[in-house]
Amino acid sequence: MIAGTFLKPLRRRSLNPSKGPLCCNRAVDQRAQPMARGSITWRIAVALIGLALLVNGSLRMSDDVWPFGPMSQYAFSPPDDATIVITRVEGLLADGRRIDLPLRVGTAGISRAEIEARIPLITSDPSLLRTVADGWTARHASSPALRQLWLVQDETRLVDGREGPTRLIVLATWTVPR
Repeated sequence: MIAGTFLKPLRRRSLNPSKGPLCCNRAVDQRAQPMARGSITWRIAVALIGLALLVNGSLRMSDDVWPFGPMSQYAFSPPDDATIVITRVEGLLADGRRIDLPLRVGTAGISRAEIEARIPLITSDPSLLRTVADGWTARHASSPALRQLWLVQDETRLVDGREGPTRLIVLATWTVPR
């Protein structure tokens, strides 16, 4: 390494166009070509189809058509005094253990968003939790059988932006038929 190579003073470039360009690159002169009528047509058609799918999903307020509709879970920053609600399903196993059933397609056969979108239906008809029980049983055949399921929500209040008291709310209970 040669001494002083990195310590050479920087020359300032002037913003005054009469003193030369700021950059060494010159603009490339390319002539723009107009788009063909067919090219414009298919782009507009794709945009209109995408917009129609998005409006359809938004009006139905369903996650069934994701990504062409609202998804129940969005990332956001809650206010300092907000209440954070987490929906879960708990299960009672035949050996007496009460466990949390992770709501993912790979573990329970259904996602949390699908359960959250159907909370009113499940609370009015808890037997809809059968889907979770069937999905869990199919994926965990060697585990003890499920005897009972609870649809619960953990409600955590924020106090000045920090985690405050948490309470467990049971929304629905369903006993698995033997």
